[in-house]
Amino acid sequence: MVDFAIPPQLQDLGEQVRSFVREQVIPYEKDPRLGPHGPTDELRRELNALADARGLLAPQAAPRWGGKGLSHLGRAVVFEAAGYSPLGPIALHCAAPDEGNMHLLEAVASEAHKQRWLGPLCRAEIRSVFCMTEPHPGAGSDPGLLLATARRDGRDYVVNGRKWLITGATGASLAIVMANVEGEGGGPTMFLTDMAAAGISVERILDTLDSSFTGGHGVVSFNDCRIPADQVLGEVGKGLKYAQVRLAPARLTHCMRWQGAACRAHDIALAYAGKRQAFGKTLGEHEGVGFMLADNEIDLTMSRLAIWRTAWLLDQGQSARHESSVAKVFCSEAQFRVADRCVQILGGRGLTADTVVEQVFREIRAFRIYDGPSEVHRWAIARSMLRKARAE
Repeated sequence: MVDFAIPPQLQDLGEQVRSFVREQVIPYEKDPRLGPHGPTDELRRELNALADARGLLAPQAAPRWGGKGLSHLGRAVVFEAAGYSPLGPIALHCAAPDEGNMHLLEAVASEAHKQRWLGPLCRAEIRSVFCMTEPHPGAGSDPGLLLATARRDGRDYVVNGRKWLITGATGASLAIVMANVEGEGGGPTMFLTDMAAAGISVERILDTLDSSFTGGHGVVSFNDCRIPADQVLGEVGKGLKYAQVRLAPARLTHCMRWQGAACRAHDIALAYAGKRQAFGKTLGEHEGVGFMLADNEIDLTMSRLAIWRTAWLLDQGQSARHESSVAKVFCSEAQFRVADRCVQILGGRGLTADTVVEQVFREIRAFRIYDGPSEVHRWAIARSMLRKARAE
């Protein structure tokens, strides 16, 4: 039987994060350093300093790197609390892509790589990017289409390729790059490199629906970029395996953060429905609006249960790839339904930036595409089910 009882110490930490977000982070939501491509690095560092002063910086990281070594269930509690503001995960330094990259480096990187990159990353001294997705006809949802290449030349690999929708590209210091190593014994491989290395350029920043990630989403080119062989992450040819080490938990942590955002939108809509008058009573007393609020409560409750169950499985040492796909599809769609209803309840006000609801609506809509669109996850879920049925 799964026990979802939250230990008192974790409950206290969740409450600390909720208080921090409400008291110190939400007031920054109208800061002029917030733009269409996310908060500036100056603002990000300012928020990180506030979190650090409260002992809340990168709580997911291992204690040796200054974090609290949270379990996956612990992350579910803390990341939801952080997600109550779009700036909360930025402040706590538990936002994508850095949070997923920290997890990958802790799991796979050598001690030398950890000292060089993981330590500064956990301390929020640097930001990182994960360079896997490519424009057509390269790899997107199908990693088998990977076009970026890496050719061994003496002590280096020479990397060529083009990546896009690379979150945080502007201002990042570290890149984790996926490329196909040519020749026998090669295959998809991950490399670590400084973004300042010769041959790496950010071509442009894309204008996207969302606007909460520092550095935006960029197109990044690798043109005869030389990466020393000792900067291979893990082993040559195991890049796709390591991608799953990163992506399965990362899908779930997205669900956790957007759960907090959906709760914020619901709270705003609920408060509005309780005071806005129409046709002789409050909006919430009208069945149409009341039912929307009830449906929000149902979707939020079931999303939280999906997150907690998958987190529990991961904490038991299970891969939970199937379950993380289930949670990702359900949460991304349920949380969007919540945001959509909240816009509707707020009426004209929901279309404006007077509340954070319109941003939450935009941000959560994007979640149904990144980290694997719902259709690809449904296909993977069905394939897993059929394999199991045949085995039985």
